[in-house]
Amino acid sequence: MNSTAKRPRFLDLTKIRLPLPGIVSILHRISGVLMILAIPFCIWLLELAVTDQAAFSQAAAVADSLLFKLATAVILWSLCHHLVAGIRYLLLDIDVWIERKQARQSAVGVFIVSIVLTIVFLGVIW
Repeated sequence: MNSTAKRPRFLDLTKIRLPLPGIVSILHRISGVLMILAIPFCIWLLELAVTDQAAFSQAAAVADSLLFKLATAVILWSLCHHLVAGIRYLLLDIDVWIERKQARQSAVGVFIVSIVLTIVFLGVIW
């Protein structure tokens, strides 16, 4: 197990070029965290909407804001990406698309499908 090649002491992560399946993996984790972090805000907004008429008006004002619409788009993308990437990982677990070229193509497919689904769902809700 002795290697004669000198290993780097400090890795410069900015110089490492991550392959596309690795980017999908990191975004899968980030999308999961984003969805978890959105739960308290969604609960607050739901509670506000069902309290009374004045609180409902306040919730409607929040929902009409540009910041809320951007956050909705990000959370919706997170949901779509997490779902599609999760299906990809389930298929990888049963040795489907396991070869390098197929794994790269499926990673591209995750990006395309998640963005298309996000646009479609945003079109439906807006």
